[in-house]
Amino acid sequence: MPTYGFHASHEQVPPRALLEAVAAAEEAGFGAAMSSDHFSPWSARQGESGFAWSWLGAALERTSLPFGVVNAPGQRYHPAIVAQAVATLAAMYPGRFWAALGTGEASNEHITGAPWPRKQVRNARLRECVEVMRALLAGEEVTHEGLVTVDRARLWTLPSQPPALVGAAVSEETARWCAEWADGLITVGGPQAARVARAYREAGGRGPLRVQVHLSWAPTEEEALRLAHDQWRSNVFPPPVCWDLDSVELFDLVSRDVPPDRVAQVVHVSADVGRHAEILGSYAEQGFDEIYLHHVGKEQRPFVAAFAEILK
Repeated sequence: MPTYGFHASHEQVPPRALLEAVAAAEEAGFGAAMSSDHFSPWSARQGESGFAWSWLGAALERTSLPFGVVNAPGQRYHPAIVAQAVATLAAMYPGRFWAALGTGEASNEHITGAPWPRKQVRNARLRECVEVMRALLAGEEVTHEGLVTVDRARLWTLPSQPPALVGAAVSEETARWCAEWADGLITVGGPQAARVARAYREAGGRGPLRVQVHLSWAPTEEEALRLAHDQWRSNVFPPPVCWDLDSVELFDLVSRDVPPDRVAQVVHVSADVGRHAEILGSYAEQGFDEIYLHHVGKEQRPFVAAFAEILK
């Protein structure tokens, strides 16, 4: 039986409301939660972007759920700072925290003013960050010169057990690469999810398989589709577009003429909770250990209440 988790979308929901939503999700029967970590939303209509690490401390204290976050060290974040944040949360809440590491998106990373590297360079930079973070979480003093620079860094507050560093992948190629270093995998839902998970396992990848599933639920089909189109039409573009666009304005411009049926190709849209349950069950059949539900509407509490039935 997989664990069903709640995805906390900081790009869409103010942090106080999101905290109330994740507490309601635990009461409704969700067994885990995960968090985005963006500097900006994907669309002006989404309209939020709280700081994930502040929120995670509050959410871990408010609930008893295990939590994960998807983070991109190397440009917006120095890897030593991410390691310190990870170590502190893991020390405060043992066994309840994991961090997924990816190469990021220009929309978040451009704020430093540094050039946005090509994907090959971003992969190499992330691999350096992983090695730096693992050494720091093992209690070592780290000096490193490469695509990232570290000078005599040491973490003085450490958890009894280092938390899992998970690979984030949306392609089979990246999943195979993650298998070299990751303690698990997270990907996004869709027809490619099973292939990505299989590539990770076939390359020797260890640890749990996680998937984030975008869905839209409302009391009527029309409202569910309207919500999905309003909130998620800027998220229909595959890589490299979604990696390389660097502003909310550009995302809104390129998605201006995206029709609702195109959004329904990347978001599971239905007013029928039972239909959603069938779709989520298919991910369990594909071997995913943890399935994170992301309702793409801004109002989370009605979704949580409606889905409580399928979590029993």
